[in-house]
Amino acid sequence: MYKLLGGLKDYLKWQDIVTDNAVFRLHNLFTTVLLLAFSLIVTATQYVGNPIQCIASGVPMKVINTYCWITSTFTMPDAFYRETGVEVAHPGVGPDLPRGVPGGGMYGRGAPDDPRKYYTYYQWVCFVLFFQAILCYTPKWLWDNWEGGLMRTIVMGLNVGLQTEKDKKKKKDVLIDYLLKHIKRHNMYALRYWMCEFLCLVNIIGQLYLMNHFFDGEFISYGLKVASFSEQSQEERADPMVYVFPRVTKCTFHKFGPSGSLVRHDSLCVLPLNVVNEKTYVFLWFWFIILAFLLSLLVGYRAILLAAPSLRPRLLAARHRGSVPRETADIVAREAEVGDWWLLYMLGRNIDPCIYKEVVAELAKKMETAASNSGPRVPRELPSAPSSFETQPTMEKRSLTEV
Repeated sequence: MYKLLGGLKDYLKWQDIVTDNAVFRLHNLFTTVLLLAFSLIVTATQYVGNPIQCIASGVPMKVINTYCWITSTFTMPDAFYRETGVEVAHPGVGPDLPRGVPGGGMYGRGAPDDPRKYYTYYQWVCFVLFFQAILCYTPKWLWDNWEGGLMRTIVMGLNVGLQTEKDKKKKKDVLIDYLLKHIKRHNMYALRYWMCEFLCLVNIIGQLYLMNHFFDGEFISYGLKVASFSEQSQEERADPMVYVFPRVTKCTFHKFGPSGSLVRHDSLCVLPLNVVNEKTYVFLWFWFIILAFLLSLLVGYRAILLAAPSLRPRLLAARHRGSVPRETADIVAREAEVGDWWLLYMLGRNIDPCIYKEVVAELAKKMETAASNSGPRVPRELPSAPSSFETQPTMEKRSLTEV
């Protein structure tokens, strides 16, 4: 178990070349590792220990445990609000309604007016957590394939400032030559990355609704109910964690008696696995809400960058505490498009600050020189449209002249 959890640390190792944002990594790496860790813990608790223990007279314990685990257990929702130890034995565990009453003995799961609350999710928690981890890793997988190692290729070891001047100059010349030759060709590079960031936001919101459906509409308000639980009065409050993840439930087992009559066995089941589940999903609720908020801010920030080009030179100049002069940043932002600006901006996170300042300065100088050499564009003179008089037939012109 510890070896499996220890293997997840490889996903969180330091990256010498960064091609994404910190919030992007929180979604793709930290959340993926978190979900995988929870999945492993739940799996170990579920399949190594005893996830359910039931008490029933007249039925072997192994049989009733297996039956209640693979079918479902249930609680009586009104029993959560009764006094434990006086009116009910445990929260949610109360007497069934008499036969003939809606929800009573003649009703079963799925029947109309059935007041029982059934629980079957605990069989699927470990698989759902693993599926969520795959969904969280998908944007990173897409971006890694689209990025194709471009940033690592053009950095060429310039993230290390301690180099000989000859090697440094050679690598800088190659980098600047690449940026000039491929100017205005990196728009898809930036748009694909920003699309992956937007996909992260869609994924988190979608997973919130997925978990809400998985828990029969109880997850969206789960964290708020847990947070406000301590503020409610002792007489009126019901523990939301116990309501969504009950530790003690009921299970009904039917079999034929010695004379062929149908015998109903009412069993009491303890679910120790839900002690782990309730803590897991409380943490996930708060983490997903925080992550959705951060991703919303990030996507809004990217939209502002696209809509307001005047912000780009300011951000470029602010890189490395203003090491790039504002005039230089203005030239680069004016001559380049948004994709080139983004690539150059991300280069600032992967190149030594002193080298980065020199690269941007030389690039701006060559951009300005190339723009001045090309000269202003002179609009080509277009021939004026012929007058209606000139377009008339020759005979008509001659007749008008004679007149």
